[in-house]
Amino acid sequence: MQIKVDDVTSKQVLGLLEEHHKDMLLHSPPESVHALDVTSLQASDVTFWSAWIDDKLAGCGALKQLTTSHAEIKSMRTSLLFRRKGVAAQILQFILNYAEDYGYSQVSLETGSMDAFIPARKMYEKFGFHYCSTFADYIKDENSVYMNKKFSREHIANSVRIKH
Repeated sequence: MQIKVDDVTSKQVLGLLEEHHKDMLLHSPPESVHALDVTSLQASDVTFWSAWIDDKLAGCGALKQLTTSHAEIKSMRTSLLFRRKGVAAQILQFILNYAEDYGYSQVSLETGSMDAFIPARKMYEKFGFHYCSTFADYIKDENSVYMNKKFSREHIANSVRIKH
């Protein structure tokens, strides 16, 4: 699998993002859907990656800088063709490695509280995420859960800041 920074304008990426948004609306009321739109994914404080297997889009994910020490994972999505094949775990590990190398002390995320989101929450738990209270601009919402992963101080002290 090749994971690369992408500009979200290819037909395949736009299709996957549309699929992501529609799926969120199937499981969450509109006011509880916090998926970033294409314009927001192109903002200077967001790094967006696409994951490819051969010439097929397997998934995507993004990291939004909240502060110089805190980032948020956004737009995690696996293509239907590649579900349950470890794509999401590889993308998440890639993003976490990037966040650590960048020097963030913590990474947070918001996901749904409904049963449809259990597989995602279990994956995040396996990667060391813990449930937490709201962060950034989120308002407590019964349809959302918030998770956080903190990086060790030793690693942060030794990290090399990289550019977005």
